[in-house]
Amino acid sequence: MKNIFWFLGLVLFLSACVSSEKLQKNQYLLYGQTIRGNKAIPSGDLEDLIPQKPNRRLLRLPITPALWFYQIGSRNYNREAVQAELNAKLQEYEALTARNDSTNAFKKEVKRMNRQITRLRRKAEEGNWVMRVLGEPPAYFVEADAKENAEKMQRYLFNKGFFLGKAGYSIDSSTTLGRRVRVTYTITENIPFHLRNITYQIGDPRVDTLVRKTLNRSVLKTGERYDADKINNERVRIEELMRNNGYYGFTRQYIPLPLDVDSTASFGPDSTYRNLDMWLRIANPPGQSGHPLYTIGEVEVRVARTEDRAFVDTVMYNGLRFQLGRQPYSMRLLDSRIFLRPDSLYRIRNFQDTQRQLYLLNQFRFANINFTDTTGRRLRTRINLVPIDKYEVSAEGGLFVLYQGQGGYPGPFTNFTFRVHNIFGGLGTFETALRYGFEAQTGFTSNSRVYLAQEFGLNSSVIFPHILFPGKIRFKFNRLSPRTQISVGYNFTDRPDYRRRNFRSGVSYNWLKNTNQYAFTIADINFLRASIKDREFERFLNEQDSLGNTIRNSFRNAFASNIGFSYTYNTSVLGQNRRANFLRVAVESGGTTLNFFREENLKKFFNSDSPNGLQFYKYLRANVDYRHYIPLRANSTLAFRVNTGLVIGYGPNKTAPYEKLFFAGGSNSIRAWLPRRLGPGASLPLTNPEDIKVPVFNPNRPGQFLYRFEQPGDILLEASAELRGRLFHLGGDINGAVFVDAGNVWALRNNVNRINENFAFNTFAGQIAVGAGVGLRIDFSFFIIRFDGAVKVYDPARRYLKVGNDGSAEYVDERFFLPQFRFDKMFRGPNPLVINFGIGYPF
Repeated sequence: MKNIFWFLGLVLFLSACVSSEKLQKNQYLLYGQTIRGNKAIPSGDLEDLIPQKPNRRLLRLPITPALWFYQIGSRNYNREAVQAELNAKLQEYEALTARNDSTNAFKKEVKRMNRQITRLRRKAEEGNWVMRVLGEPPAYFVEADAKENAEKMQRYLFNKGFFLGKAGYSIDSSTTLGRRVRVTYTITENIPFHLRNITYQIGDPRVDTLVRKTLNRSVLKTGERYDADKINNERVRIEELMRNNGYYGFTRQYIPLPLDVDSTASFGPDSTYRNLDMWLRIANPPGQSGHPLYTIGEVEVRVARTEDRAFVDTVMYNGLRFQLGRQPYSMRLLDSRIFLRPDSLYRIRNFQDTQRQLYLLNQFRFANINFTDTTGRRLRTRINLVPIDKYEVSAEGGLFVLYQGQGGYPGPFTNFTFRVHNIFGGLGTFETALRYGFEAQTGFTSNSRVYLAQEFGLNSSVIFPHILFPGKIRFKFNRLSPRTQISVGYNFTDRPDYRRRNFRSGVSYNWLKNTNQYAFTIADINFLRASIKDREFERFLNEQDSLGNTIRNSFRNAFASNIGFSYTYNTSVLGQNRRANFLRVAVESGGTTLNFFREENLKKFFNSDSPNGLQFYKYLRANVDYRHYIPLRANSTLAFRVNTGLVIGYGPNKTAPYEKLFFAGGSNSIRAWLPRRLGPGASLPLTNPEDIKVPVFNPNRPGQFLYRFEQPGDILLEASAELRGRLFHLGGDINGAVFVDAGNVWALRNNVNRINENFAFNTFAGQIAVGAGVGLRIDFSFFIIRFDGAVKVYDPARRYLKVGNDGSAEYVDERFFLPQFRFDKMFRGPNPLVINFGIGYPF
C-alpha cells in the first residue's frame, strides 16, 4: 500500500511539472469547469455555451497524458524553422510549375511536391507528429473568456424565460496542483415568466384565416414558460405553412423579431412565476395589401446528357413537356415522381418530394429544379435530369473469417458487381453480384489438420422503382420511394466436414416515409441440398441428435418458404452524436401455403421420410430490436440495446429452419461467449450422453467447457449497455468502449436428454448470462474496425456435477464466474478473455 501511495504521488508530481513547464508568468491551465445553482435549465445546455474545454484527464485525476505528449513533442519543434521550410518549398513549387511541362515525369514531380507542401503546412499549423497525433494543445485559462461565457449564459436564461436571471463566475486556484485553475459558473434563475395571452396580428385576411386554422399545431402554448427557441420554431412552422399553400415568396422575415412582449403583469397566483402577454405579427410585403399567391406554370423535364443535345426529342405527356435524349425512359414512371403540376398552387412539399423521389430513383447524377417567375405569378418550372452511366462494374476485396471461433484463419475474398441501369427504359436496375472467398479451417471435429474452407455466391436481382401490383393501390406509394425487388441466387459452401448448396428466389416490396421504413416479403423460397463429407462429423451429428440438438436439420435436404413484414424506425444520423432511437419489428410466417394441403400428401410429395428427401417447415417467427443513444459529451455516447425474439415450429418436425432459430454469443450479441455458443438456458454445453448432469471440459484448456458447436434456441432475450468515447486520433479516430451484455436463448419444448434449457417464468431470470469487457474501435469515417474483449461475469451453466478421479461426485455452483478470470492466464484460464472482431458498431 505504501508503494502505491509513492507511485501516485510521483505521477501527480510529474503531471504538475510537465504540464506547467512552459507557462509564462501570468499563464494558467484550465483544469476544470463547473456549473452550479441551476435547477430548471439542464447543465448540459449551459455547458454547450462554453467553447473552451480543459485538457483530457485520466480517471478524473490531474493526469493529462495527451498534454504531456504535446509538450514532450514541442521540445524538438521549431515553428519558425518549419514555416521557413514551407516558404522555401512554395517558392520551389512556383518555379517548377512555371516550366509548364506536360511529361509524365513532370506530373509526378508536381504531385510529389504537392504532398510535401501539404505535410509541411499541417506541421506548421498543428505541430510535429507527436503533437498532432498523440498530443493535445494546452487549454489556457483566459478570464475574458470566462466573462464572455457568463454573459452568454445570462442571455440564455433570458431566452428561456428567466428574465431576472443572473450568471456569474468565480476562479478557484487554491486547491489545484501547479498553475491550474478551476472555474465555477454560478446560475441564479429567479422567477420564470410564463405566457398568459398569445395574440396573432395578421394584416392579410387570407393569411389570417390560414394561420388560425392551424393554431392547434402551434408550439406556443399559454401557461408554458417563455422560450425563444419555441418562438423561432413557430416562425418556421408558419413559413412552411405559407409556402405549402401557394405563397412562394413568403419567408419568416415577415414575422419580425423581437416580438412584442408585456412583462409588467402581476405575479401568478402562487407567486412562483410571473405572467406575460405576447403579440406575434405577420407583416405584408412593403407597399402591398397582402401576400401574392403563385401557381405552377409550364413544367419542362429534360432528361439528357450534354453530348445528347443534338438528339433531344420533345414529347408531351400528361400536361408535362419531356425533352429526352438518345436513351428511352418511361414517361409514365417519371410522371408519377413529379408532383409539380401545371395550374396547381405552388407547394414546397411538392418541390421537395419531386426532387427527393427523382434522386432516389438511382438513375440520375443530378436532379435540379428551377423556377422562373413569369407574368401572372405563374412559375415556369424546369427539371433537369442528368442520367448516370447505363453500365456499372465494381469490385472489392479483403480478408474475412467465415467461421469465427471455430479454428478459422483469415482468408481473402473478392466481390464483383455488375449493374445495368434503366433496363428496358423502365427506370429499373438489374444487378448481379459474384462473391468468392476461402480460408484455412480446422473443421468442427478435427483439431490437428488444417483444411481449405471456401464460399461461393452468385446472386442476381431486378429492382423496379414502383410497386408491382394490379389496381390503383400501387399509385398510393409514389411519394414513399417504392421498390419491388425480384431476386434469385445460388450459394455454395464447401468445408472440411460438409458441403451445402442453397438455391433462393424471392419477391419483396420496400417503401419508406421519413424515418420509417417498411419491407414486405411476399415470397422467399429456399431449396437446400447438403452432404456430409467427414465420418467423424457424421458421428458428431448423431451424438447431438441423441441429445436433442436440432443441428442435424441444417445438413438435410430441405425446402423452406416464407412471407414476412418488417418495420424500421431510425432517427440516428451517421456522423452525428445526438439522442436517437432505433426500432425494428419483424414478423414472418413460414410454410403458410403448405397449410392448404394435407400433411400426408406433403410428406409423399417431398419424400420427407427418405434420407434423400426434402424436409419442409411450418413456423411463425417474430423479432423486436430496440436501441437508444444518449450523447454525454461531444465525443462520448451511452448506447443501450434490447433484442428479443420468438419462433414457434408447428410442422411435422416441430421446428423452424436452422437459419431461422435464435442464437446468443458473438461480436454482435453476448460478447463474452464464442459466436452462437451460449445456452440454451442453463443447460450444460455438449453434455456427456452417459450423464446429462456432467459437462464435457476442453482437454486443451483446463477449467473451460468444450463449446464445439452452435446452440440454437426458440426464444431470445438479450440486452446491452455500452459507453463509447474518443481516445485519440491516429490516422483515424481511435475510440474506446466499456460494455455490459446480458441475455440467453431458451427452448420451448422439453428435451428428455437435456435439462434446464426450457423457458419458464419462474426460472428464466436466474438463467440470464452476463458478460463485460472493453473495446477498441478504429474509425475511418467510411467504415469502423472493431475489437472487443469480454469475460464472463455470470454463467448460468456453471452449476453442475463434478466427478473426481476417485469416482466421488459433488455439485459445484460457480455461476458468479468473474473471480475465475486471471490476468496471468488471460486466454488459457477457466474464464478466458474472448476477443471479437467486427466491422461497424455492435448496435
